[in-house]
Amino acid sequence: MNQERVFSLRNPWFTVSVAGTLALAIVSMLIGFIWLPSANSAFANRSLWATICSAAGVPSSWYSGTNIAGRAPSDVVVLPPLRRVRADADSIGRGATLATQKCSMCHGVLGTVQVTAPALAGQYADAVYKELRDYQQGVRQNAVMQPIVAARSDQDLHDLAAYYASLPRGPAAEVAPSASTPDANAVRLAMQGDPQRNIPPCAACHGQLDRKGSAPWLGGQSSIYLAAQMRAFASGARRNDINEQMRNVTRHMTSAEIDSVAKYYAGMQ
Repeated sequence: MNQERVFSLRNPWFTVSVAGTLALAIVSMLIGFIWLPSANSAFANRSLWATICSAAGVPSSWYSGTNIAGRAPSDVVVLPPLRRVRADADSIGRGATLATQKCSMCHGVLGTVQVTAPALAGQYADAVYKELRDYQQGVRQNAVMQPIVAARSDQDLHDLAAYYASLPRGPAAEVAPSASTPDANAVRLAMQGDPQRNIPPCAACHGQLDRKGSAPWLGGQSSIYLAAQMRAFASGARRNDINEQMRNVTRHMTSAEIDSVAKYYAGMQ
């Protein structure tokens, strides 16, 4: 009776099985980590090692411990309340006075949408406050906004945020024809993102699906304003996004995708 061991290199069946498994694994890794990523435009112009690391979901270089020069993009982290909190009437009243004196000309009244400035009526209070603080500290640059908020107290900024959050949201900035349907790619990016290109869904931070602290509601804003801000993030001209989340997203989007997502949100109530 043949007592030859099964797991032995002398056994031709075992040898062929091991060799075939190794060959299949090598071919699969070459396809999954090199050929497929290289064929994707999102991985273009990268070294072989960077391509492999990107496909595996790990960084191609690790933090060396060297401090990065320059100030942080924003030191304001505002967490939204766990439940709906009714703002103090005095705070809303003070905010209304400040808004009438300084803000309404550019941001409209009761949700009137402007083309190059955001409509603030109904906006989240924490989002308004964060942007005002960033303007005040020079983290977000604007020749009009910075002189207006430079001398304002922290209470003034909270009052303005409370006032705008107390207002009802205005109508959509751009109403699409009744027979038209939203751009399918814009809806996909907004609601599902594009994981292969490291683009999370917009709705995961800005509402609809979930909301992260200080992320503004985008619905109803002018598409011109929204597209301009996304391009500013993509180019690095705007840098007040904590942990560079907006810059990382918009850098992976094409110009046409930015315009289509902006139009999608402009038509939303």
